[in-house]
Amino acid sequence: MIEVVIAALVWIAGWWINSRLANSPAAKTQAVKLAVPLIFGVTVLIVWELLVRGLEVSMVILPAPSLIAARFATSIPILWQDFSQTFIKGALSGYIMGCVAALLMAVAVDRSDFLRRGLLPVGNFVAALPIVGTAPILVMWFGFDWQSKAAVVVVMVFFPMLVNTVAGLRETSAMQRDLMQTYAASYWQSFFKLRLPAALPFIFNGLKISTTLALVGAIVAEFFGSPTVGMGFRISTSVGQLALDMVWAEILVAALAGSAFYGVIALVEKTLTFWHPSQRG
Repeated sequence: MIEVVIAALVWIAGWWINSRLANSPAAKTQAVKLAVPLIFGVTVLIVWELLVRGLEVSMVILPAPSLIAARFATSIPILWQDFSQTFIKGALSGYIMGCVAALLMAVAVDRSDFLRRGLLPVGNFVAALPIVGTAPILVMWFGFDWQSKAAVVVVMVFFPMLVNTVAGLRETSAMQRDLMQTYAASYWQSFFKLRLPAALPFIFNGLKISTTLALVGAIVAEFFGSPTVGMGFRISTSVGQLALDMVWAEILVAALAGSAFYGVIALVEKTLTFWHPSQRG
């Protein structure tokens, strides 16, 4: 039980260090902003390792981080194949197709009251459908390869992206639109010089929401049919084999990929919307 005592001491020490850093005069510096989550993460991993070993938790229940890291290091070729199948082929391709289609449809909805009143309520209905109900149908329609996973991702990201983009295109005030009319600006001139820039924060909000939806949709879709490769396939088969260290290795890959994907979109947003109040400071 000495490991449990050490785990408690490590947690208290990590909490104390982070509290001092967060309340220090340098709390707003970039170094402290990076150090606080890093210290917290390392503390959680150490406490996790010590508690699992001290309480003799079965690997089937919760493997230690060291076992997960060892399995990750020895399974890099398999994990890369699964990542390529699920993320690059399924999630990323579906994300691009769904978001581009939503952007184009948002422009059409913005120009048509009929589409705005008719399509958006249908979109809210479709967005509320559970993925466990739609994924098997799409897998049967498009086959067991990555195309069906991309189709699931398109369905998941299309309507959140559409709703955010439509809301963003209507963000400009009547005075701003009237000013463009006094300059004899055409619809597309007003669109590209006024309405689209004003809609960018909303568009990027939809893009960031869709990053997590895309990865979750692709993984869940693989539970209902997949070739013998893919993150969802590997998780489902590893659970059946009680290889929980492999399951956690796949979860780690998914977490890293999702975080990196979200970070890239956030970085692009910060670059293009530097003028927005949300990006200041």
